[in-house]
Amino acid sequence: MSGTSESRVSKVEAVAVEAGGMGQRNLAAGSRIGMRLWAAQQPSEGEPEVARDYETVGYAVSGRARLRAEDQTLELGPGDSWVVPAGVRHTYEIVEPFTAVEATSPPAQEAGRDAPPS
Repeated sequence: MSGTSESRVSKVEAVAVEAGGMGQRNLAAGSRIGMRLWAAQQPSEGEPEVARDYETVGYAVSGRARLRAEDQTLELGPGDSWVVPAGVRHTYEIVEPFTAVEATSPPAQEAGRDAPPS
């Protein structure tokens, strides 16, 4: 189950978690917010910058990454959290194996909002 109605609680069991097109694991989502897990095992230099039509807040669980957003570069490590406003061009560079949880509003996994950059 990836969504919920406004008047019911719901749960997404680990075995039912769907993988997204960029390697993310889509977790629980409501009508106004969605959650996903990223677990990148290999360093990468990042994809081209892309602007999304949703706001993202994230929390680094382990590892290290760089968030490049227009004229800013943020170093992310365990315990750090961040915000990427809707419409801001950005990309992530994985420095060492990196695990993070993000919440997006509206849910990134609905209506084709989370297509891989082209």
